[in-house]
Amino acid sequence: MPKKILLVEDEKHIARFVELELKHEGYDVLVTFDGREGLALASSEDVDVLLLDVMLPGINGIEICRRIRTQSNVPIILLTARDAVMDRVAGLDAGADDYIVKPFAIEELLARIRTILRRVTPDEQNGEALQFRDIVIDVAAYEVLVQGKRLDLTKTEFDLLKLLMEHKNRVCTRELILTSVWGYETDIETNVVDVYIRHLRTKLPGDMNAYIETVRGVGYVMRE
Repeated sequence: MPKKILLVEDEKHIARFVELELKHEGYDVLVTFDGREGLALASSEDVDVLLLDVMLPGINGIEICRRIRTQSNVPIILLTARDAVMDRVAGLDAGADDYIVKPFAIEELLARIRTILRRVTPDEQNGEALQFRDIVIDVAAYEVLVQGKRLDLTKTEFDLLKLLMEHKNRVCTRELILTSVWGYETDIETNVVDVYIRHLRTKLPGDMNAYIETVRGVGYVMRE
């Protein structure tokens, strides 16, 4: 079955160009130019990836992302303006998995879609369980338990926690995290790692450094 992508983009010439390229690559594509309709489609359609512009009429992309995250872990890639740094940070805070800056090369967008689809395709889940103190990850079930209670994480947060636990007692550099969690060598500013570490820390019990330590200027470690 071809993967289905929902594109929410109000610049119609960009939307049409991206739609044609995605269809040429074999994807099913839904397109809307309006934020409210985009939210409705994202809520009602079973899509594999959501491509979401930030500046939209009706409801902006950040708010759509925030609302979608209350009901779904569908991978979300934001389409942002080059100088809209705060939009990117807000989008990541709202639960987006990645972003790409306009104007972008279509080859890069296609590569990011392929990468994010590989990440959500269970090709190596073999019943492995990981444990760090009172955190248990059931990889096959895609479930995290903390102190016996289920912890709700996005796909990116899950991958980040899994990486840190796989490397427990060893420092994970920001570069390693970007490559391993996002799946490719990326030009995303390294503060995307810090944003997601902060998300994880707020979801884990105890103080901010109870489970994940910062190694200043290097990266992060879960140390027993």
